[in-house]
Amino acid sequence: MRVSAAPRSNISAASSPAQPTLKLGSSGASVKTLQQALANAGFSPGAVDGQFGPKTAAAVKSFQSAKGLVADGIVGPKTWAKLTAAPGGSGPTLKQGQSGAPVTALQNRLNQLGFNAGAADGQFGPKTTAAVKAFQSAKGLVADGVVGPKTWSQLGITVGGTPTTPGTGGVHGNSALANNARSVALSMGGHSSQGLCATGVSRAIQNTYGIKVWGNGNQIDNNLPRNKFKQVNLSLAEALKIPGLVLTWEKTSTRLGSIYGHTAITSGDGRSSYSDFVESNTLGASGRSGFKVFMPI
Repeated sequence: MRVSAAPRSNISAASSPAQPTLKLGSSGASVKTLQQALANAGFSPGAVDGQFGPKTAAAVKSFQSAKGLVADGIVGPKTWAKLTAAPGGSGPTLKQGQSGAPVTALQNRLNQLGFNAGAADGQFGPKTTAAVKAFQSAKGLVADGVVGPKTWSQLGITVGGTPTTPGTGGVHGNSALANNARSVALSMGGHSSQGLCATGVSRAIQNTYGIKVWGNGNQIDNNLPRNKFKQVNLSLAEALKIPGLVLTWEKTSTRLGSIYGHTAITSGDGRSSYSDFVESNTLGASGRSGFKVFMPI
């Protein structure tokens, strides 16, 4: 008896993956699905037109590289699996007025996804709030401008509350200390020094930990409780990328600074620090010596 061959369409369906392998020159509905998935993940493929062209290939390679895959521009099972995985993500609750590395990460991600958060300066201002609200609205979330668990999940990135910067040997800061330091600085001198740097730093530490630390700018390092802070070996440029580190200098170029030194708390934006005022370019300050960095533990 002659056995009929199975219909070709059934054989094809049984042997093909859930999504076909795609590469430069492919076209059709699957390419549109790919392009939309890339766009959702923050890797712009150009127009979502179903044509696998050079822009889509570049986006695929960038995505593969970011996910630790071979960046060959060919969309096979491993790349599809990464693209179709639930985004997920987590981080500290953020809202307008806060600052530091988590805010910078938030701003970078929003900008990457096409929601204009302005400069990624680590300052959660009105423009970042507007971008968060627009993103939340687009994702069907309550558009309150507060970045909580649901918003982080949709953003698809994980940011620690006490972030660690690559290349700094596991050094971490404290975003709460950075935020309290900023509030103190703005309440004291704003953006102009009052010559009370140690007072500003001490108030921020007390507001965060409930402990008082005495001394002027070049004494406070000896008075930091060693069960709360420890000295670490970082350059100023590295330290400024982490929020909530305590910085001290033995001397500065000013008359009072040559006697009392200077101290501040990092914002985490790579540039600014807080004491009795907001110093917007700590990295560019000259004439300072005897630099030390202390990490919250």
